[in-house]
Amino acid sequence: MKVVIALILALGLTACETTANDGGTADYDALARASNDCKAHGGTLVLKDGGDAQYIQDYACKGK
Repeated sequence: MKVVIALILALGLTACETTANDGGTADYDALARASNDCKAHGGTLVLKDGGDAQYIQDYACKGK
């Protein structure tokens, strides 16, 4: 029974993470992940020319 409860809780937490940023908003967590990924590739996360800072897809990794 404990295993079933643990599984349900784990699936619930996973569902929250995958649906938390469905709209592509540039919230703190999304920007932090994108920035860390970009840094790992030797770049810097920047807002694209004419981009809207509200949307994560309007950012790019520059300076590889």
